[in-house]
Amino acid sequence: MERPKFAFMLMGPKYDKDKHNVCFETETKDTYIVSVNNFEEACEKAKELSEKGFGALELCGAFGEEKTRKLIEITEGKMAIGYVTHFPSEDDKFVKFFGRK
Repeated sequence: MERPKFAFMLMGPKYDKDKHNVCFETETKDTYIVSVNNFEEACEKAKELSEKGFGALELCGAFGEEKTRKLIEITEGKMAIGYVTHFPSEDDKFVKFFGRK
């Protein structure tokens, strides 16, 4: 029986989709961290993951609700997709770290 596959996707202009990736294999699940440079690459990667039978995809906060909904649409709802968010009380810290909201 094939182990379930889960991925976490990071998006940023400095990531190289062919180089910045890792996989953690355990006896119960394979967990991947994948990166993309922009939303166009994210769409391609999400389709690929869906076609390869991934059951879930979690997105970094750079995606937000609108882009997350678009990826759900693109993958025809075949895998669970969510995105990272934070409490509004943490906004200032995130702006300070990332340089924007």
